[in-house]
Amino acid sequence: MTADILQVRRDGDFSYPIIFRKDFSDLSAQLKRLELAKRKFCIVTDSTVAPLFLNTVKKELERCAYFVTTYVLPAGEENKTLEQIQGIYQHLIEMHFDRKDFLAALGGGVVGDMTGFAAATYLRGIDFIQIPTTLLAQVDSSIGGKTGVDFLKYKNMVGAFHQPRMVYMNVSTLCTLPLEQFSCGMGEVVKHGFIRDASYSQWLYENRAGILALDTDILSEMIYKSCVIKKTVVEHDPTEQGERAVLNMGHTVGHAVEKLKDFRLLHGQCVAVGTVASAYLSMRRGMITVEEYEEVRKLLEAFGLPVSTDGLRAEEVLSVTKSDKKMEQGKIKFILMKEPGYAVVDKTVTDEELLTAIREILE
Repeated sequence: MTADILQVRRDGDFSYPIIFRKDFSDLSAQLKRLELAKRKFCIVTDSTVAPLFLNTVKKELERCAYFVTTYVLPAGEENKTLEQIQGIYQHLIEMHFDRKDFLAALGGGVVGDMTGFAAATYLRGIDFIQIPTTLLAQVDSSIGGKTGVDFLKYKNMVGAFHQPRMVYMNVSTLCTLPLEQFSCGMGEVVKHGFIRDASYSQWLYENRAGILALDTDILSEMIYKSCVIKKTVVEHDPTEQGERAVLNMGHTVGHAVEKLKDFRLLHGQCVAVGTVASAYLSMRRGMITVEEYEEVRKLLEAFGLPVSTDGLRAEEVLSVTKSDKKMEQGKIKFILMKEPGYAVVDKTVTDEELLTAIREILE
């Protein structure tokens, strides 16, 4: 790993650190920089993560904060709702949290998004930190300040931009992940190479054995490389007015598949399928070659990710994409590969083109 801290710039001179570690032993020392002596902390986690890490993290926070409480959400994407957010609000009110107090998101992407949204909206905004414990959260959702919940099963339809004060990544937490969850995180990792760094895609393929064996040194380097790409894009476009949309490669079709499958397929799996659709359309437009398209599929499959799905009709997938939050003036902002390792936002994709790409990923 090149370094153990990355700084993400926000709002001019202000920045927040992404801290890379292999345990939680440095957490309290890092948090002391936030001057927490008189601050209350609420750790928000879920029923899967709590038995694994909550006690350890709570002890670390108690070494530097005035008061620490916890709130455990039921695990699962189906619980990423406004109703669950209300429970967080109620707990904070009962614990007398004010605008100077903090939330801590301990868990995967669902916990991070929900905790961030609660922080963004409680008392019109309080501070929070991210302690991501899944690969998807470490390389993607914990960085950049996107927060939110699903609404009527539409992904992240209600949310806010609210940047964390710190992101603390303990790489060893990945060793507790089921293989399927780890593989889903690789969907976001692989995407980073497709959108901004072809050499990273090559590195991932060459190191696939060590990655899948959960070699912590290789994982640390991989997560660092992905975070560099993510933070660079986010810094250029913090509220997704332009370039940042490339991070959504695979998500428009992926979210539609996720909804139609009633969340039976995991997010990273759906993004992988959507990424194949994007790459296929890029090939059809002559931006990448047939061989380069096959390389996209090969890299996804190398990490156990699906490149197609079944049981859906192309027309219904297309219909659901029309409700995607990335629509702009009736046009889908679709992400295409202009060349291997460089993606662009395209608003000219027709329904006919999209149907062709969707049919490619339907068995």
